[in-house]
Amino acid sequence: MKRSKVFNEIDELITSYCEGCFLHLHFKKEFSKTYAHKFCINQCTVGQKLQEKGNILFGNEK
Repeated sequence: MKRSKVFNEIDELITSYCEGCFLHLHFKKEFSKTYAHKFCINQCTVGQKLQEKGNILFGNEK
């Protein structure tokens, strides 16, 4: 898969789902920025998709 295509897919995911995410904003307000970030990375399905795309970019495909 070409890197530019992967970058476009990442950009599309972030634009479609992450910008203005209610859960991220809620967790950031109620707990902390760090907690919200960890939630996005570890529990959010969009965060998991972003990790998969990142692994493709950096050659860490499973």
